[in-house]
This record gives sequence, C-alpha cells and structure tokens, in this order.
Amino acid sequence: MRKLTLIASALALTGCLALSACNNEGQDGQQQTQQQAQVTKPSDPNDSKAWNAYLGQIMQKNMQGMSAPQPYAYMIPAGDSDDAKDSRDRQLSNVQDIVARGVLPGNLLAFGGPDSGKTADLVTTAFKDAKPGSLKGVIIVVIGDKADEQRVSDVLKPTDATVRYVQM
Repeated sequence: MRKLTLIASALALTGCLALSACNNEGQDGQQQTQQQAQVTKPSDPNDSKAWNAYLGQIMQKNMQGMSAPQPYAYMIPAGDSDDAKDSRDRQLSNVQDIVARGVLPGNLLAFGGPDSGKTADLVTTAFKDAKPGSLKGVIIVVIGDKADEQRVSDVLKPTDATVRYVQM
C-alpha cells in the first residue's frame, strides 16, 4: 500500500511539474510577444505612464555591461508648473548628492523625459562638478534629442563614464 501511495504521489508531482512547465511556457510566450511590441513615443508630455513605458523600453535596450542589481532611472518631467519644477529640483539635488558621494562601477544611471532640453539641463547641471575619472565603469544613458547630445557629452566625457546618448 505504501508503494502505491508513493507511486501515486510521484505521478501527481510529476504531473504538477509538467503542468507547471506548460503554464510557464505559455507565460514566456506571452512575455516575448509583449516585449516585441514596440512602445511608440507619446505625444502628450503629461502622460507619465506612457512616457515611463517608452523610456523604460529604451533603457532596457541599453543595459549591456551593467552588473549592479538594478539601474537608477530618472524620468525628468516636462512643463513649468510648480510641481514639475519641484520634482526636477528634487531630482537634481538627489543626482548631485550621488555624484558627489561617488557611484560604483557597474551601476547604470538613466535620464529621460518628454522635454529633451530639460533633461539635458538636469544632466549637465548635476554632473558639471564631477571629478575627472570619477565615474569610470559607470554607465550613463541619456535619452533625448540630437540637439542636446553635444552639451551632455561635453559635461560627461571627463568623468570617464560609459555614455550612451539615445535619440528619441
């Protein structure tokens, strides 16, 4: 009787594992389909959910070389409302503190937002006082317009960070 119970238990466990594997394959297929669907650049600068999805997609494609457990992403809000200005000021202060303390190699910092100029302003201000060579091994991804690329690159180049400027 014990043997029969053990065999039945083993068969049930095997069936569960097989069923679980089948379910996982279906989920993997769904995830691959969702990953393949490209998110297009949002037209509404105030749609933060759409912008997060769009910028997140770009960031995911530029994570090679990162060895830290997670990237540090900053979505720079557009607009000139008090809330948008306060948010940018808080982010600027946060990034300046991080740059002053130092960032370990293997980390990835990503910056992007609906207004490329405001993103470039934040990045150039936050990194202008970084010590030469202080970010060697750090990856910095900036998502913006071609018009802002040079000024961002000029500020980041002395830090020795790996800079990836991705055009929107």
